[in-house]
Amino acid sequence: MPKLWNRDYCKTMVSNFMLFFSFYLLTPLLPIYLDEQFHADKDLIGLVLSGYIVAALVVRPFSGFLVDSFPRKTVLLVCFFAFFILFTGYIGAGTILMFAIVRTLHGLPYGATTVANSTVAIDVLHPSRRSEGIGYYGLSNNIAMAIAPSVGIFIYKVSGSFQLLFWISLFVAALGVVAVATIRTRPRELATERPPLSLDRFFLKVAWVPALNIAFFSLCWGVMSNYVALYGKLCLGITDGTGIFFALLSGGLIVSRLSGAKSLRQGLLTRNAIMGGLISCVGFTLFALALGKWSYFASAVFIGLGNGKMYPAFLNMFNSLALPSQRGTANSSILTSWDAGMGIGILIGGVLIEYVGFSAAFWATAVSQISATLMAIFISRPYFRRHSLDPALR
Repeated sequence: MPKLWNRDYCKTMVSNFMLFFSFYLLTPLLPIYLDEQFHADKDLIGLVLSGYIVAALVVRPFSGFLVDSFPRKTVLLVCFFAFFILFTGYIGAGTILMFAIVRTLHGLPYGATTVANSTVAIDVLHPSRRSEGIGYYGLSNNIAMAIAPSVGIFIYKVSGSFQLLFWISLFVAALGVVAVATIRTRPRELATERPPLSLDRFFLKVAWVPALNIAFFSLCWGVMSNYVALYGKLCLGITDGTGIFFALLSGGLIVSRLSGAKSLRQGLLTRNAIMGGLISCVGFTLFALALGKWSYFASAVFIGLGNGKMYPAFLNMFNSLALPSQRGTANSSILTSWDAGMGIGILIGGVLIEYVGFSAAFWATAVSQISATLMAIFISRPYFRRHSLDPALR
């Protein structure tokens, strides 16, 4: 059997880890930073934090076009360098307006880099190991999510300095740029005659049903991941639990991806997606019930286990609906859909928390999760089976 863990695939995993570590080192602490540094209201915090999602959403379709039209490693290297250099903006931002501008601009290279890196990872895999490799690839950002929030919270607790965290993120992103520079990709023949521009070169039209489905799933993630620190601190009195929450969440993601690799290799994509959705329903319902510390931490495990099955399955579904020349577009399409749901979730979450309360916001996420799972069962599964380019996948 062809080798899965080849050197260049491992380097894409390392660069992806650095990307997400530098990003998630700050993510759970930014609402607290905006609250303490600028005394921002909850709805304003949601607006500022959603800026990068909006920017990433705008750039994703163009990223897929660039990755499919130009040398993929070059696109990845340029985008990763831009992602790295923009961390200096956080260090220099002295007003909430400047911070909002930097945060929004940061979404552009973040969105493009995630598309380019995942596409390069698929390119360096042997075709017979791609479904399995796509599943494992996400472990790099899951491990980063498990470690980075805890590290960030610990550093802040010890030093009390957000500036130190910004410098650490800058340094880690620089390591990611170095890792990308050493990746060797196979020569890929680029088309000399470009077909006329059409929507399908920016968004995979055939994947519109799973795209809508994944947006409903990510709406829940947007609310939960951005407001979990404030929720724990203000409602449950859990001042040191955010790092543990993200560690449990990511532990669930890792266990689920490892255990689900075999079924992905067997082509059971829709089954994995539906099972993941059902498990996440339990997690988001526990989160909304707010029964205390035990439900807070237990919800993290269930949400992690569910998303660890659901997302790799959908990523494989998008790639199975695309031609090889549309691989970048397929990756940008799922990420565009995920960003759209995340952005809506952050905005809705901020408004609901400010004017109605945490309970209403998190019950809305539970309802969205249940709706997304029902859609996966009754709409996305039959649609995928009709349109998949590989009849062995189901």
